[in-house]
Amino acid sequence: AALPTTPVPKATGAQARTVAEVTQGRAALKDKVVVIRARVVKVNNGIMGKNWLHVQDGSGQAQDGSNDLLVTSAETAAAGDVVTLRGTVRTDVSLGAGYHYEVMVEGASLKK
Repeated sequence: AALPTTPVPKATGAQARTVAEVTQGRAALKDKVVVIRARVVKVNNGIMGKNWLHVQDGSGQAQDGSNDLLVTSAETAAAGDVVTLRGTVRTDVSLGAGYHYEVMVEGASLKK
């Protein structure tokens, strides 16, 4: 079943960013804390001691990947959940075995 694609309203506050603002502005946001409100579109739990969530909020473009952000968290959520997450932007993350991410948010806390 396809997940809803309706845009999710942006979080509020000084640290609030959209998915596209993080993916496209990653150089300026490196190692900074961001708050993002988005829909969970994919979940992989318990890999390398953490949960890996892909989130989208309707911003960005699928063609260049700016519409999707990878988030790691000790907490988890289900695909389709809208969450507000707070974590630290990391860039050029290499996890070995061919897994390399230009940008991701690490150690996020999640609120539904």
